[in-house]
Order: sequence, then C-alpha cells, then structure tokens
Amino acid sequence: MLLWLSELLSRDVRIFNVVGYITLRAVLATMTALVISFVVGPRMIAWLTRMRIGQAVRNDGPQTHLTKAGTPTMGGALILVSIAVTTLLWADLDNRFVWVVLLVTLGFGAVGWVDDWRKVVARNPKGLSARAKFFWQSLIGVVAAVYLAFSVSAPNNSTFGQLFLAWVESGFSAGLSPKADLIVPFFKTISYPLGVWGFMALSYFVIVGTSNAVNLTDGLDGLAIMPTVMIGSALGIFAYVSGNAVFARYLGFPHIPGAGELAVICGAMGGAGLGFLWFNAYPADVFMGDVGALALGAALGAIAIIVRQEIVLFIMGGVFVVETLSVMIQVASFKTTGRRVFRMAPLHHHYELKGWKENQVVVRFWIITMLLVLFGLSTLKLR
Repeated sequence: MLLWLSELLSRDVRIFNVVGYITLRAVLATMTALVISFVVGPRMIAWLTRMRIGQAVRNDGPQTHLTKAGTPTMGGALILVSIAVTTLLWADLDNRFVWVVLLVTLGFGAVGWVDDWRKVVARNPKGLSARAKFFWQSLIGVVAAVYLAFSVSAPNNSTFGQLFLAWVESGFSAGLSPKADLIVPFFKTISYPLGVWGFMALSYFVIVGTSNAVNLTDGLDGLAIMPTVMIGSALGIFAYVSGNAVFARYLGFPHIPGAGELAVICGAMGGAGLGFLWFNAYPADVFMGDVGALALGAALGAIAIIVRQEIVLFIMGGVFVVETLSVMIQVASFKTTGRRVFRMAPLHHHYELKGWKENQVVVRFWIITMLLVLFGLSTLKLR
C-alpha cells in the first residue's frame, strides 16, 4: 500500500524513490510491527483477561507451572495482527509470494484460533479434534504446496496457471526447472531434482511439520518466539539473496524472481515477535497459544520452501526438531515398552524436572538456536 503511494509521490518528489528498496522496507516493517505490538498488546491482553481466556495447566507437569493457571492465552493473535497490517502497509502487494506466505500464516492461525477457542472459551478440553486439526492443516498445506511447485520454478514470462495446465496436459509427467531442486548446503554443485510430486510432498511436510514443531516447543515463557524471530530474520537474508539476480549468481543460489520481497514479511515477523516477547517474557503476561505457534511455524516453512532452503531450516530450527523428536521418542517408547525415555516430553519439561529453572531452559535454548542460525547463515558463503 505505502509502496504504491510512494511510487505515485515519487513522480513529483524524487526522495520517495527510496521506499522502493527492499532493505529499507524490511527495516521499516520491523519497526512498524514492533510499534503495533506495543500499542495493541496491552489492550488485547486486557480484553483476553476480561473475557477470562486463561491458560489451563497440566497437574502432572512441573509444579512451578501451576501458578500460571489463568494467564491470558491466544496472544498469538497479536502477532498475526502485527504481521498482517505491517505486510499490507510495506510489502509489494502484486508479489505472489507475499500473498502465499500471508495466507498460509493466517490460515494456520485460524486453525489454531478455533482450537484455542474451543479449549479455553467453550471449555472443551479436546479443543479441535486431532483429526480435524490435521485435516485443515493438510488442506492448507497441500494447496500451498501445489501453488509453490509451479510458482517457484516459473520463469519471468510464465504464470502458475500456464505451468500447471502444461503439467496436466503432459499427463502429469512434466518436470520442474532446476530452480526447484533440493539444495544441499555447503556444496555449490550438489542438488537433487525433486520432480513435481516430490516438490509437493516436501513442501507439504515442511509447512505442516514446522507448524507443529513450533507448537510443541511453545511450552515455556518466551521459548518459541525468540527462535522464531532469529530463524525468520535469517530466512529474510536468504530471501533477499535469492531474489537478487547478482547476489544469487555470485553466491551460487538459484535466482527466484520476487523472492526478495519476503524480506519485508520476515521483518514484520521479527518485529511482531519481539513486540510479543515484551509481554511473553518470564513471567509471562500472555501466552501465544496455538493461534500463534501454528501460524509462525507454517510461515517459516513456506518461506524456506520459496527460497529453496529446506535443509538449512532444519539446521537452524534444531531446537524445534529436537523438541518434536523427544515427543515422538517418548510416545513410541511408552507404547512399545511401557517405559519413558524422558522424565516428561517435550524436552524442555525434561530439563525442568531435572532441576533447571524455567528461565535457564529458555535462555540456553535461545543460545543454541543462535549458534544454529549462525551456522545456517554460513552456508551463504561456505559452498
């Protein structure tokens, strides 16, 4: 919106041309989302408190969590409002990738909102059933995967519709351009062609898997949001590189026209996340809930797919990966042997029960994520 306005004003006042730079708009998006969070946050928390939308706490978990009962939840809606408004203000709304990421984020956020609302407001402890939640996540994930399969590999003069129809007319046998190959970090010349079906399957699992991984990690004050901010900021750098023909060629990355604009939405995510952390830092005034965790995870997954950095996302999101694996291992072990590997899953609860204080677990997981993000960023040059 503001980009369009600046282009209009730049005809008479040349200084407005500066708004066209993606880097500037990414910075302004970060600041805008942060300000929106600071302004809207207290009012939203007050509304959630007034509506008695409070968190329920498990009795079998760490006893220190019992004092958190009743703390307002569904605060992830604050993050979504900040991201959505900021993106509409500063991003290029003619960019197809911006809309894909924004709609995927809001779609998964809607699924989380319904789940949270049923649990907290409707007092239904099951919330949205696991089958229904998985169905809606899968539906959004599949639609996004199909669209991205042809949008990412599309040359400048082709559209999604043209490539999709060509694929159908070929009897579903046509392939994708090399830009859609799976990139192996640290190697310039190693990549694996996925084909249409492989790309769709990978995209689906990355979006849905990352969404649920972030949701599982969201169990302590500030634990999930700061890694999300760090990973999202790093993906913004990858997006800018992939969208710039000169940088992409120099660093050996596939050039994805239009991907650079995702740096703006990554900036919005970072600002909104830091603004939410202001209220979510220990001891939290508000919790994220599924509405925020599912949405942010899906956003990270969608961005990683567009910039062709699924493996790097796996590396940078190591904390999310380990948290998810801890749940899978715990469930599998208990069902097969009747014994638990961890004192409690996800993993952050295991360390709490071992004697770590909550803020120790959170900060140490942040440090690990920071190291993993730096390691992931090193793949920009070490190739």
